[in-house]
Amino acid sequence: DPVREAIHSVFLYHAIKNGMSMGIVNAGQLAVYDDLPAELKERVEDVILNKREDSTDRLLEIADTYRGDGSIKEEETQEWRNLPVAERLSHALVKGINTFVVEDTEEARHLFDLPIQVIEGPLMDGMNVVGDLFGEGKMFLPQVVKSARVMKQAVAYLLPFIEAEKDGESQTQGKILMATVKGDVHDIGKNIVGVVLQCNNFEVVDLGVMVSADKILKTAKEENCDIIGLSGLITPSLDEMVHVAKEMQRLDFHLPLLIGGATTSKAHTAVKIAPQYSNDAISYVADASRAVGVAQKLVNPELKAQFIEDTQAEYEIVRTRNANRKSKPLLSYPAACERAPQINFGDYTPPKPNKLGITVYDEFPLETLVDYIDWTPFFISWELAGKFPRILEDEVVGEAATALYKDAQKMLARIIKGKLFNARAVVGLWPANRKGADDIEIYADESRSEVLETLHQLRQQTNKPAGQPNYSLADFIAAKTSDSAAGKEDYIGAFAVTSGLEAETLAEQYKADNDDYNNILMKALADRLAEAFAECMHTIVRNETW
Repeated sequence: DPVREAIHSVFLYHAIKNGMSMGIVNAGQLAVYDDLPAELKERVEDVILNKREDSTDRLLEIADTYRGDGSIKEEETQEWRNLPVAERLSHALVKGINTFVVEDTEEARHLFDLPIQVIEGPLMDGMNVVGDLFGEGKMFLPQVVKSARVMKQAVAYLLPFIEAEKDGESQTQGKILMATVKGDVHDIGKNIVGVVLQCNNFEVVDLGVMVSADKILKTAKEENCDIIGLSGLITPSLDEMVHVAKEMQRLDFHLPLLIGGATTSKAHTAVKIAPQYSNDAISYVADASRAVGVAQKLVNPELKAQFIEDTQAEYEIVRTRNANRKSKPLLSYPAACERAPQINFGDYTPPKPNKLGITVYDEFPLETLVDYIDWTPFFISWELAGKFPRILEDEVVGEAATALYKDAQKMLARIIKGKLFNARAVVGLWPANRKGADDIEIYADESRSEVLETLHQLRQQTNKPAGQPNYSLADFIAAKTSDSAAGKEDYIGAFAVTSGLEAETLAEQYKADNDDYNNILMKALADRLAEAFAECMHTIVRNETW
């Protein structure tokens, strides 16, 4: 609430002037007294200092005029268009406004001897402001990505002129290769980190998803990269990252290696990855806001050695702590099987599906999926913490979350109206029985004479207290033959969904237009729709087909 923040700022300013020596404030979200709009400051001071009898009414008159950052709502004023062009470009970058970027960039081009100087001057000045605000927690990822869109579109406009001049090259902080490792198709987090790095004048070589170690290392050499960054969301990615580190050591690479992604951690990096590569730095990067600081230290010869020393010391503490942990003893597999739960199927008849075999759903109505969307992970992917819908009212990230949510709703409406995605699903329901302790046989039909597939399940082997069973998924399928359920007929199901294979192509169109914001937004919505479709299909299976 900008008015409330202004009240806090004015109160703090006058309280300090009048002798207050201690206070509890959120410095990152406190408005600067001198930066408050004159009208807002005057009316707030009237209230705080009780200057007028109608001060409250006068403040309420203008309260709705101000937006979340304390400035006048953008749509209600275009006064910034009267600023000099360098300031207009900076304003557009900070606010993420790309409406006038081409004409302002063209105007700026005529003020400099070389087009490259527009990038190195006003554009980088604006991005430095964005970087500072992001680092201070005064801007959030959705806003930064919008700023990057403005920057990329301005640079794209200038590139033909730069090529024609051939008189200089823009100096970057360094070149970073980024890839989601082999076996993993998730890239939203990686893309966001890449945008943030580009905002801070790093060149990013993005290899995409499912990238093999061989391709990562070959490209790093060909592109003469300064840093390699690996990303992964699923557990198997962790082993692939270890493999990449081993290959870097074997091939005598001397480049820093950054590790990030939802399943990664400082502990895994320290215990499993770091021991495999000793030629240069290995650093776990928790989120996009930390990536820039780490990268800047690694490309700075004066800071790199100390950073490596500090990181290695920190990881050694983690490894020691991990080594000192007492590992829990595991039961042998036969002993674990003896502790299987004793489920009595004798008094229970498994329900028979209404339709056995394969059912295909094509062009499933996207509007049906909207009510199944879980929006909380959507905001997490943009590094906005909080549960939906409360996050929209959050004092810290509420404004950024609300703006992002509105943009998502607009794009979602366009996807549904234009039928841009073809949501598809396949569901299979089959006769099944447990065989032995942990195997599930799937049969071709009700005769149960032809085994289509055998699913081998794992069993818990933790040595649990007495009375607590060691479970396997197979326990919940009736046995093929047993004293309690001889001939009991059971069933099993599986399904796979996609919200639309078209999403990748549509997102790439935005990327081609230097619009990272909508590129990431499109992928994030496709991800949410896929999860929603899984929930929807689960409901349909429970209530209709089974």
